[in-house]
This record gives sequence, C-alpha cells and structure tokens, in this order.
Amino acid sequence: MSPTKLWVEEIIDLALAEDLGKGDVTTEALIPGDQQGTGIIVAKEEGILAGIGVTTRVFQRVDPELKVDSLRVDGTKVKPGSKVAKVSGKIASILKAERVALNFLQRLSGIASETNRYVAKVEGLPVRIMDTRKTTPSLRSLEKYAVRVGGGTSHRMNLGDGVLIKDNHLAALRSQGWNIKEIITKAKQSAPQLLPVEVEVKTVPEALEAVEAGADIIMLDNMNPEDIRKAVKSIHGRALIEASGGITLDNVRAIAETGVNFISIGALTHSARALDISLELEVK
Repeated sequence: MSPTKLWVEEIIDLALAEDLGKGDVTTEALIPGDQQGTGIIVAKEEGILAGIGVTTRVFQRVDPELKVDSLRVDGTKVKPGSKVAKVSGKIASILKAERVALNFLQRLSGIASETNRYVAKVEGLPVRIMDTRKTTPSLRSLEKYAVRVGGGTSHRMNLGDGVLIKDNHLAALRSQGWNIKEIITKAKQSAPQLLPVEVEVKTVPEALEAVEAGADIIMLDNMNPEDIRKAVKSIHGRALIEASGGITLDNVRAIAETGVNFISIGALTHSARALDISLELEVK
C-alpha cells in the first residue's frame, strides 16, 4: 500500500515552498534559462532504495517538461555507484528541484535500509518487524511506506486505527481506582467494534492480568528476554504478543527467539540515518 497521491502532492508542495519560497537566486542569477542538461542520481553507499516515485514528482512539480527516467525501483538493493535515476531538461529546473528531491529519496531510503537490517537479523523466525508513530511530523505516510519497502510492517497509522492502552492511560485510570480488567472491559464496550484492544504492560503478572481480562494484544514494554519468554509461555497463545522498547540490532534476534509475534521499533523512523545519494550533472 503506497501513500495516497493527494497527500503526497501536498507534502511535496510544502517542501518546495520551504525551499523555493523566495526563488533560487543563485541559479536565476547564473544559469541561462534555456541551457539543457541531465542529472544522474547516484547511490554513494549500500542500502535499500525507497522514494523514487516521490523524487520523480518533485522534479515534475518544479517543471512538468523535465523528463525523469527511473533506473531502479523501490526495494532495490543499491551499492556505491549504482545509478538510480536520470532527469533531463532545463538545468535551472533540475537545480531548483535537486535538494528537495534528494531529501525525500535519502530519508526514505535510509528508513528502508535500517528496516531491512532488522528484518535480516530475524530471518527464519515467525516474527514481524513493525514501526511506531514516532515519525517526522507530516511525513508519516511516506516513512511508514519506506518501512514496508524495507520488509517491515506498519503498526497504527494514527490514533484511530486501534485501541492501545499505554502506561499513561493506565496511570490516569488507576488513580481513579480502576484495575486492568475494568479498563479493558471499558475499552471493549466503548471503542468501535472490531478494533483490537492492545495493552502495554511491564511485568509478567501484568501481562497475565491483561490477557485474562480479554486483551487481544499484549505489548511487553522494555522487558528482558527471560521475562518475555516467561510471558509468552504463560499467555500460551491466548493473545498476540508484541515486544517493544530498548530493541537494537544487537538484541533483536534474542527478542525474536522468545516467541513474540511482533517487535516494534521506533528507531526505524526516528533515528534512521539518511542514505548517501547525490545528483551529478552532465551538461550538453
């Protein structure tokens, strides 16, 4: 599932307004308006490509007469020197679009690449690597798309996609004398039907209390592998289980081996480093 076309166009327009709101004074002062050329977009390091469609639209949004040829598709593994795309037409238009186009491509490719590293670490195990809502404001649809390109799975897109009772919800309601069973019962009665109810817990006893109260998904937050294994054994298939918090490339395999169904990792989006990609101009 790709981001909706309308939403992507709005994101592109905002990004271009941010960069070109006052024009490109350097290009306009120096580059003849009719000079033609070709820009070659080249990967400078190994990774997974994501965002080529958005990049194409940026160039076309700046100048509909620019011709963009994609040489790689999203999900392709690239290495240093891999040619990703070429854009031909007025050099002034290419230069005006270059930075915004590359920002999208580098950011999304970085997320896809980081996700793919986590997916590779758990290869062969029946677990899904998932993102979170810890995304760049306004870029969530694109960043979650990049996670999927990298082999991951999207968690909730927004707060309306599922009931997730987190620690602060529990704290607020426990202060009113509610226990987990009462909280879960209330959620099931009040939330839209068919939406799963997930509960964040920090201990094995809390996990058991939540599953016995009817939670559909149990999120084990910042628990060590030994306790996660105990929780998985005790829950015994009565609910889906998600591990979250403190997950790194060094420990994700050990977490996956406990038998959880999902591992959610905020770092896929909030800490992924942009993939090094550049545009090299060829002048006619």
